[in-house]
Amino acid sequence: MSDVHPKPPDQETRARFSALTLGAIGVVYGDIGTSPLYAIKQTFGAQAVPPTEENVLGILSLMFWSLILVVSVKYAGFIMRADNKGEGGIMALTALAQRSVRSSQRARWWIIVLGLFGASLFFGDGVITPAISVLGAVEGLEVLAPHLDHFVVPLAAVIVLILFAFQNRGTGRVGAVFAPVMSLWFVVLAVLGGWHIAQNPGVLRAISPYYAFEFFAHEHWVAFFALGTVVLCITGAEALYADMGHFGKRPIRISWFGLVLPALVLNYFGQGALLIANPAAAENPLFMMVPPSLLIPMIVLATAAAVIASQAVISGAFSVTREAIQLGYLPRMEVRHTSKETRGQIYLPWINRMLLVLTLAVVIGFRSSDNLGAAYGIAVVGTMTIDSILVMIIFRRMWHWSRAHVTVVGGMFLVVDAAFLTANADKVEHGGWFPLVLGAVIFTMMATWRRGRELVMREIRQSGLALDPFISSIAAHPPLRVPGTAVFLTANLDAVPHALLHNLKHNKVLHERNVLLTVEVLETPTAEDDERVAIEHLDDNFYKLTLRFGFAEDPDVPDTIESIQACGLPVDLMDTTFFLSRESIVATDRPGMVRWRDKLFVFMQRNATPATAFFQIPGNRLVELGTQVEI
Repeated sequence: MSDVHPKPPDQETRARFSALTLGAIGVVYGDIGTSPLYAIKQTFGAQAVPPTEENVLGILSLMFWSLILVVSVKYAGFIMRADNKGEGGIMALTALAQRSVRSSQRARWWIIVLGLFGASLFFGDGVITPAISVLGAVEGLEVLAPHLDHFVVPLAAVIVLILFAFQNRGTGRVGAVFAPVMSLWFVVLAVLGGWHIAQNPGVLRAISPYYAFEFFAHEHWVAFFALGTVVLCITGAEALYADMGHFGKRPIRISWFGLVLPALVLNYFGQGALLIANPAAAENPLFMMVPPSLLIPMIVLATAAAVIASQAVISGAFSVTREAIQLGYLPRMEVRHTSKETRGQIYLPWINRMLLVLTLAVVIGFRSSDNLGAAYGIAVVGTMTIDSILVMIIFRRMWHWSRAHVTVVGGMFLVVDAAFLTANADKVEHGGWFPLVLGAVIFTMMATWRRGRELVMREIRQSGLALDPFISSIAAHPPLRVPGTAVFLTANLDAVPHALLHNLKHNKVLHERNVLLTVEVLETPTAEDDERVAIEHLDDNFYKLTLRFGFAEDPDVPDTIESIQACGLPVDLMDTTFFLSRESIVATDRPGMVRWRDKLFVFMQRNATPATAFFQIPGNRLVELGTQVEI
C-alpha cells in the first residue's frame, strides 16, 4: 500500500535536483576550482610577464574569455550534448564517435588512436593534479613564514601519501563534506576577489576582449607564450563532461553559472587588482590577498580543496581504467566496490599504487607548482584538443550537421585549442615532456593489449574445430553423459571450446547440458534489457549463450545466468560447472607485432586478473584447463 501522505513528486524532484547541484560543486569543480592557487602566479611569477597594468588587464581578459569560450560554450554548451546514454568522458566519447562511423574501418581505427591517447593523457592529469594542487596549497607557508619554505615538499609528500592510503575506503565517507567545503572555498574566493576589486574597480575593464587584443598587439611573442599559463585557469574543464553521468547536465550547468564561474572570475580579477596595486604580490597573489590574521585558516582550506580536487581526479582515473578494461584496451584488474549504495564508487589497487608512486616522484622531482605548470598545461590542452576532434565527428556523422556548421563551431574550438597547444610547445624541455612520455607509455600498453588480444583470438579461431560438425558427430557416437550443466567460456561461439575438447578427451564424459558462453562489451555505458541476453538452442542439448554488458557495468555472469532461466535456459547454478581454457601465451617471430611488444603483451597477460574472478564466477564451481597459444 502507498503512504497515506506521499511526498509531492515535484517536491521530491526539487530535493533531488538540489542535492545533485550541491554534489556537483563538491566533485566536478575541484580541479578547476583550485586553479586560482597557481594560474596567476605562474603567469606573472614563473613566466616573468611584467605585472604592469596593461599586461594584467590583458591576462585577465584572456582568462575571462577562456572560461567563457572553452568551459561555458565548448563544454557546458556543446560537448555535454554528446552524451553516451547519459555518460560522458573520453572513453564514452570515443565509443560514441566509433558508432557514428561504423562503415569505415579506417576512420574507426583513427578514432581509437585518438581516444587511447586522450585517455593516456588523462592518466597524466591524474598524476599532476594532486601534485600541483597540494604543492600550490602548501606553498602558502612561504607567505606565512618564508623560513618554512624547506617544509613545503616534505609536507606535500606526506599529504599525497595519506590521500592515496585512504583510497581503499572509498569516497562515500568523506564525500558528504566535499560539497560544503568546496562551496565554502568558492565563497571565500569570491569574497577575497570582490574585496580587492572594490579597491580598484577599474580592473573590471578586462571583461572587454579589447584588452586581450591590445596585450597581443604590444607584447607579441610574450603574449602568445603567456597562453601557456593562461590555460591553467581552465584545467578541469573536461570534468563537466566526464562527471555528467553522475550528476546530469542541468545540475552541472547551474552550479557552473550560478556559483563556480562568478567565484573564479571575481577571484582572478581580485588578484589582478592586487597586482596592479602591488606588483611584488606576483610571488603568490592568492595568499597575499588574505589578511595576515586569516592566513593559517586559508592555508588549511586551500589544502582541503586541493585534496578534494585530487580525490575527484583519482576517482576519475579509476572509472576510466574500468571502462578501458571493459572495452578491451587494458588487462583485467581487481575492482573493489567501496559503497553498497553507489555503484560508481570503485577502487583499483594496482592503479592506486601506480598513481601514488608517480605523484610522489612528481612532487619530489619538480618541487614546486611553478615547475609543474608546463607539464600540466600540455596534459590538459592535449585532452581538450582530442575532445574537440571527436565531437566534430559526432557533429557531422551522428547529428548530421552541415559542413559549414561543423567548420564554424568545430573550427572555433580547434583554433583556441591549437593556440594553447602551440603556446605550450616551448615548455616540452621544461617539464612538458613528462605527460607526453607518460601518455606514450600508457598508449603503447593499451594499444599492445588490444592488438595482442586480437592476435590471440585469431589463433584460437584458426585452430578451433567447427561446432556444428562436432555436435553431429556427438549425436552419431554419443559419449557417456553425466547429470548437470557445463558452461564453457569462449570467445568464438562457432568453434568448439578447447576446454570442452580437453574435458571430453581426458575425462571421457559430456554433461547433460552444455552451454557455450561468450561475454560481449557494448560501446554504450549500459546494456538495454532487450539486448542483454541472446540464447540459441542447438541439437543434442547444446546452447549458445551471449551476455552483453555496457562498458560502465560490472559483468556478474552467475547472477545474470540465474536471472534468465525464464528465457528458455534450464540451468540450476547449484548443479552447474564452469569450464575455462586459460591461454598460456608464447612470444614468437610470427607476423603481427614486433618481438618486444609480444613480450610486453605476455607480461601483461600473466599479471592480469583471471577472467573467472573478473566475471565473478565462484571458484568452487570452476574447472580451468590450460592451452598454449603462439603469437
